[in-house]
Amino acid sequence: MNNSSDLRIACVMVGLPARGKTYIAYKVSRYLTWLGIKTQIFSVGNYRRELVGLNLPHTFFDPHNTEGVKKRREAAACALDDMITWFEKDNGTVGIFDATNSSKKTRAWINETLTARNIQVLFIESVCDDDDVILCNIKDVKLSSPDYSERDPDEATEDFMKRIKHYEETYETVTEENLTYIKLVNVGSQYIINMIRGYLESRIVFYLMNLHTRPKRIWFSRHGESLFNLEDKIGGDAGLSPRGEQYALKLPELVRQNIGGRPLTVWTSSMTRTIQTARHLDFPKKQWKALDELDTGVCDGMTYDEIEAKYPDDFARRDEDKFNYRYRGGESYRDLVLRLEPVIMDLERHENILIISHQATIRCMYAYFMGLSHEQLPYARIPLHTIIELKPKAFSCEEKLYHVDVGSVDTYRPKGQTARKLKDDKFVSDIPVSSEGASGEIVDSNNAPILPIKPIGITRTNTR
Repeated sequence: MNNSSDLRIACVMVGLPARGKTYIAYKVSRYLTWLGIKTQIFSVGNYRRELVGLNLPHTFFDPHNTEGVKKRREAAACALDDMITWFEKDNGTVGIFDATNSSKKTRAWINETLTARNIQVLFIESVCDDDDVILCNIKDVKLSSPDYSERDPDEATEDFMKRIKHYEETYETVTEENLTYIKLVNVGSQYIINMIRGYLESRIVFYLMNLHTRPKRIWFSRHGESLFNLEDKIGGDAGLSPRGEQYALKLPELVRQNIGGRPLTVWTSSMTRTIQTARHLDFPKKQWKALDELDTGVCDGMTYDEIEAKYPDDFARRDEDKFNYRYRGGESYRDLVLRLEPVIMDLERHENILIISHQATIRCMYAYFMGLSHEQLPYARIPLHTIIELKPKAFSCEEKLYHVDVGSVDTYRPKGQTARKLKDDKFVSDIPVSSEGASGEIVDSNNAPILPIKPIGITRTNTR
C-alpha cells in the first residue's frame, strides 16, 4: 500500500498504566508497517526519561506535584511537536502517540492541535479492571522498562502500584461525543466505537478488534522436500520427494517432543506437498487457499537458470527489488502480504496453530511477527524439515527452531547470487550458508546440519 500525502492519522493511546497501551501501539505499528504504511511510535515516556532521567519515585506522578506535572506536560509537548514534524517533513501516514492521555483536557488539546494541521485523530483507549491481568502486565512489561532498571522487583511493583493510584485520581475515560475513538474493554471482551471515518481508520479498528494480548505460540513448517525442490524448479504442485515423505512421517514425533499435548489445529495450503506433509498429524486440519505459495506466473515450473536465460531483464529486476517484483502473470511479495492479511487476523485471534506452508508464504508471516522490513522479508531463511516456533511478546518475538535428522536440499538464494547448482542431489550455495540472519540454518562443509539428530530448540530474540 502506498503512502498518501493527503492522508495522515494520529492514533492517540489512552488508559491507565499497565493496561497494555504500549503493547497495542507496537502491534498496530508492526501491522501497518508490514502492510507498507509508513508508521512511527512517539512515546511520551521516552521523552520524559530523556528530560528528567530514570528511576523516578512514584511521587513524581502525583497530580499534586506541580514540578512533576510541568515536566510531564513538557515531555508530551515535545513528543507531539516531533510527531507533527514527522508528518510534515517525512510524509508519515500513521503516527502513534503513546501516553496515558487520561484527562478530557489533555485529549482536547491533542485533538485541536492535530486537526488544525489536517491530521485525523483516532483515540485508542484500553480499559481493564482485571487485577490479575494488570499485575501480569506490571511483571511482564513495566518492571523490565528503564524506569525500574536495577530495582528490586517487589519494591518496583509496590512503587508502580502507587504510581497507578496517582493516575487514577484524575483519570477520565473517553466519552467525548465529538472524538473518534475505539475503546477496548478487558482484553477484547467488549468494544465501544465512535465516529470511525474512512478506509484506513476502519482497517486499524478491525485489526484492534482481532487483537488479543494473551500469551501465545505459533508454529510454522515448510512442506517436506518436494520433487520440484530436487530439480531446482519453482512453483508447481509437485508431491513430496522420498526425503520429504520421511519428514512427513517424523513430523508427528517432532510435534509431540516440542509442542507437547496441546490441542493443536493444523493449517495447510491447498497444494499437494503441504497436504501430504500434514497427513500423519492426528489433529483437526484446515486448508487455506491464501496459504498457497507465491504465484510465479509464466515462470511456474522453471528453474532459476531457465528464468535467467529466458527473462534476463526480469531476473535482474527481481534481484534489485525482490519484495516489489511481480512475476509476469503472477504475484510479488507485496501481493502475497496482502493476500495473507486475513490469515494474520485469524492468527491474532487463535492459539495453538501449526501452519504447514511454503517458503515465500511463511517468510511473509514470519516478517510480521519478527518485525522485518520489506527489504529483509524476501531473504528470511526458512529451512526445510524444521519447525519454527514463535512466541510474540510485548516488544519482541522469541524464536526457536526444531530440526529433524532428514536431509534436504537448500533452496535459499542470497541477494545477487546466481541460481544454485545441482550436485549429487544437493544444492550448493555460491557462498557459505551463515548461521546469522532470520532463521539461519547452520550447516557444515558437507551441507549437512551440524545440529544433533535429537531435535533441540535454538532460541533467538528479535526486537524492534
